[in-house]
Parts: sequence; C-alpha cells; structure tokens
Amino acid sequence: MKKILLLSAVLLVAGPLLRAQDRITGRTFATRSEVIAQHGMACTSQPLVTQVALDILKKGGTAVDAAIAADALLGLVEPTGSGMGGDLFAIVWDANTKKLYGLNGSGRSPKSLTLDYFKRRGYTHIPPHGPLPVTVPGCVDGWFELHKKFGKLPMEEILQPAITYAREGFPVTELIAYYWQGNARILKKYENFSKIFMPGGHAPKKGEVFKNPYLANTLEKVARGGRDAFYKGDIARTIAAYMKRNGGFLSYDDLASHHSEWVEPVSVNYRGYDVWELPPNGQGIAALQMLNILEGYDLASMGFGSADYIHLFVEAKKLAFADRSKYYADPAFNKIPVEQLISKDYAAQRRQLINMHRAARSVEAGNLEQGETVYLTVADQWGNMVSLIQSNYRGMGSGMTPDGLGFVLQDRGELFNLKEGEMNSYAPGKRPFHTIIPAFITKDGQPWISFGVMGGAMQPQGHVQIVVNLIDFGMNLQEAGDAPRIRHGGSSQPTGEVMNDGGTVYLESGFSYQTIRDLMQRGHHISWTVGGYGGYQAIMWDPVNKVYYGASESRKDGQAAGY
Repeated sequence: MKKILLLSAVLLVAGPLLRAQDRITGRTFATRSEVIAQHGMACTSQPLVTQVALDILKKGGTAVDAAIAADALLGLVEPTGSGMGGDLFAIVWDANTKKLYGLNGSGRSPKSLTLDYFKRRGYTHIPPHGPLPVTVPGCVDGWFELHKKFGKLPMEEILQPAITYAREGFPVTELIAYYWQGNARILKKYENFSKIFMPGGHAPKKGEVFKNPYLANTLEKVARGGRDAFYKGDIARTIAAYMKRNGGFLSYDDLASHHSEWVEPVSVNYRGYDVWELPPNGQGIAALQMLNILEGYDLASMGFGSADYIHLFVEAKKLAFADRSKYYADPAFNKIPVEQLISKDYAAQRRQLINMHRAARSVEAGNLEQGETVYLTVADQWGNMVSLIQSNYRGMGSGMTPDGLGFVLQDRGELFNLKEGEMNSYAPGKRPFHTIIPAFITKDGQPWISFGVMGGAMQPQGHVQIVVNLIDFGMNLQEAGDAPRIRHGGSSQPTGEVMNDGGTVYLESGFSYQTIRDLMQRGHHISWTVGGYGGYQAIMWDPVNKVYYGASESRKDGQAAGY
C-alpha cells in the first residue's frame, strides 16, 4: 500500500512539471506549432534525414523516392531502430489513381530450421539475440518494389545521401546515443558488432561523429546492381557464410527466393473517418478492433485523461490483443478471419464484455470461424503520400553482423510461437507475427492523414490514441502526438503466453491524481515510466487551403519540415 501511495505522489508531482510549457496559441499539450507547407513535407525521427527527404522532393522526386532516401539514411544515423538487415511495411496514397496501396516487405524464416530443432533442444521461446531469431531481411526488396511502382529519380541518386553520410560521418543525436549505448552492452559479444558500431571500443556518445564506410560500400553495390545485388550477389553470399560460421540457418537460397508482397489495406470507419491498416502478419488490425469497440462510447463527453476513457481504452486493448495472440500470423499458412475481426457486429459482441467499474483480469480471444522501430512519412508536390515503417525489432537486432556489410541482421523470428498447431507457430519459410505497422486516414475517399507510432506492442495502442485525440478530443496534429500516452502491458502475447493478472497500465506524466486513484479503485495496476510510449510522425492534407501540415513529437530526436 505504501508503494502505491508513493507512486501516486510521484505521478501527482511529476505530472504538471513535465507537461508542455504554456503557449500563447495552440493547445495544452503541444510542444511546438505544426509545420505548414505547400509543396512537400517530410517527418522523420532524425533531423538530418528530414533534410535529405526534402532535398529529394526539391529535385523532383516523388514521396516514395524521398521515403526510400530517408529510410536508407535512418539505417545509418538511427541503427538502434532500423537498417538494411530489417523489414519494411508501407501504405502509399497514389494521387493518380486516388487509391491506397499496401506493401508487406517482411522476410521469412530459414527453410532449413524446423520446429523440431527447438523442441529437441528444450526451447520454450526463440531467443532474442544470436543466430536463431534471424529471418530474411526484407527492407531492400521493399525499397525496390516501392520504387518500381511509385519512384521517379534513379536509385543511385536516391541512395547517394546515405552513402555520403556513411563515408563522411554524422553527429549522433541524444536519444539515439542513449539507445546505442544500451544495445552495445548486450550485442558487443557477437562477431563484428564492436568493429563496426563501437569505434574506439565504445558506442558513440551524443555529438560524436560516427562513420560507417562498410555500409557505404554496401549501399553503393545496391545502388548500382539493384535488389539482386543484395539478395543474389556477393552480399547474400557474405550473409550466408557468416550465418553458417556462427551456427545460424539463414542461407543463400533463403535470400535469393525472397519477395515482398503487395496487399490491400483494410479499414474501419470511425465516426465518419476511414482508418487504414495493413492485414496480418502485422498487428495493424488490433488498432481497428479497438476503434470499433470504442466507437460505441461517447469519449468526447468523458474528456481526455478521464478515468472512464482510460479504463475503456485499456479494456478494449485487452480484448483486441487476446485476438491478436490467437489469430494474427502469416496468411500464407493460415486462413485468418480478418473481415470478422474488424466487423462492427463482432465489436458489439466484444464490447459487452467490458465492465465500466472493474478491470478484467484475463480475457479470452473471440471464437471465430477461421477462414524499436523507425517511422517516417513524406508527401510530395503531386499529392502523393507515403506512410512507411521499418525495423530490426529489438533495437539493433540480433547482434549478427555479417563481415564488412555495415549492418546487423534483424531478430524478428523471436516473435514466433513454439507451441505446435497455433497460427503463429514456427515453420520453415514462414513470416513471423509482426509489430511494425504504418497507418493512414481518409475522409470521403480523399487523403487526410498519414501517420505512425513506433514501439512494439505500443504501436496499435498509439494509433488508437492518435485517432481519438484528433477526432474525439479535437486536438491538432502536433498536440495529438504530444499529449500524455497510455500503455497497457501484459495480457496476451504473440508468442503464446497469456497473463492472468490484468497486466499493468503505464501512464506518462500529465494525468491527475484523481484519475489514477479512480483507475486503481477499478482494479488496474498502475505504474509510471518515462519510456516505452513510441515515437510519432504525421502529415495532414488540408484540401481547403491546399497545404500540408507536419508533426514530429518531442519524445524523439526528429523533425517535421516542408517547403
């Protein structure tokens, strides 16, 4: 009891101190004004990257050209969340066809690694680091698929800024330096990691200039030789040899047979706005399920930060994540009931399970018929918009750092389930459950907002909070991202565990003591932490004034800028 009271006191004191400063104009939570521009907008988690994206736009590049240039550079300047060794997903609004397109650029598990391998060795979970969680990196193929469909400038020109920065160096920013040092402590034991990412024997500190000539060489090969230079050339052979030498299973054949997949985005209508996500193997439809449930309540009258709203948000999350644990997986291996999961009728059924006065301790998935990350968004002068997310998974990934390539391979395979017979059970050549999700909102068939929130299981929770902040609570684009966030941890996990203690509600500073006390009385476990609330970027199109609005939140090192 003493601990709870002390925690509440900390929250009460910390809340007002850590909120945004008073502003002459704007809203309570906005840390800065929105950026507004007529011709193009780029919002990324690192200022140098935003400037490169704008440079590409000013040269006549499309939003996709600029997004590829930005993502390539993020792999250098923010290796703590992205890189050529990871996967990629995107939603693109094409102004010509007036349609949204979805790209699933996630890689598959090694064909020579079986579930039996894990069972015979007594594994209950795939480890987070080392050779076993490594899956095919889909990022580079994703770049070329996007470019083939929506690009304009040559790839050599698009990738050149990243190549130049890799050779000449860049000063590491504050938050990225913090995460880099944390990752290095864990991953330095793996071959080549220290050689590339710990010059002088330590991870770079804030302001130190970091160079990665190995990555520059790799990017040059890809710029000249295309995606096959990565998946069928010397790069693929280097990756395969390194993995074999280090007890891994990812092979040349796994890389050579990789391909991305164009998918149809799916949506629900939330109070007149169509919110779009990509279907599984990602977790995007969890946001749609939550919005469907919440639409049955008058959230606007409850008010932002109220106990009623937070309670409903958390309970809706528990219901959606129970389904996430059971149904979200690779659709090539399962018949996933996506239409049922995001239907209004199903939401109405699930809504009946919510008790306004009591937090649920455990939640079962519905019984249906079965049929650290970087986010960026760019808009161009022609009205094209791209919502792109890319990641290694756990920060800098598996630690597996192939010889002389300048990047770490991802550890997405950790998210497979090792229980036989479940949708996300491990299998050779299968895509794991994925956390990274881009999002988009349209209104009356026209683009409105391209946005995303980084951060594992926080992502669908963040998406819902952004939508509710904008639509129910009337916040502007910047304030919607800066407002204090809620994160529920625990409950159902994609790897198969189900928590029966109701999980923990983590609250950022800025929520009142009365709200916290009310939530505790309903049975919620409340905790406070300064991290784990994601990172937000967004672009909004104003069809009346014909301008773009951009926002980049204060939790990251990022920048929104336009011209």
